[in-house]
Amino acid sequence: MRSISLPKSMLAAALGVVVVLVGFGAQNATADQTSVSTVATTSDDAETRFLEMADLISQICAPEVSSGVDSVASASVADTTAAEPTPDSTLPVLVDPVALTAAEECAAQRHQLRISRAFSEIDTATYAEMRDKLTSLKYPAARIHRMPDFSGEPVARLDLRVGAEHLALEVTDINNGVMVEAFGAPEGVSVTEVRLERQVDPPTS
Repeated sequence: MRSISLPKSMLAAALGVVVVLVGFGAQNATADQTSVSTVATTSDDAETRFLEMADLISQICAPEVSSGVDSVASASVADTTAAEPTPDSTLPVLVDPVALTAAEECAAQRHQLRISRAFSEIDTATYAEMRDKLTSLKYPAARIHRMPDFSGEPVARLDLRVGAEHLALEVTDINNGVMVEAFGAPEGVSVTEVRLERQVDPPTS
């Protein structure tokens, strides 16, 4: 059996191509890993900033030790009842909102106020504009969920739950501002699956 021998110059050139290709592949792999790492870090930073804000608000709204026990217990019962699926149904199961505790109501008012002020005199014509504005207010993109438009205006829901809390918000664009509604989302249920009663027309002022 004959063996094929290459001149040294051709062999060196071939090895050079292999080395270049291997190096290029390594650079691509490193670039991909860096990109994924950057996205993950950005997401983690956004969540950290939100948790710091939520913790500050919860400290301000913290109830006395003796209060809030009954409301928490009733919310837990509502969670169990609301999240039960309908047998043999392939459609998404919508659940009723649960009651918010006094501390959650207080936190809701503070979130509503800061969002309403930030959107004052601003017309967010698209969901993307609304989402970008909300992320600039320290609400992570992972906690912002798109909902069907209402009267042609974008709607988003914010999942503000931390631990066993239930607080969520629905933000609807209106003329030169937004309407912000607070509600309680049961544990283990997406905020998009909570059934809310709509007003016939959004307020104009």
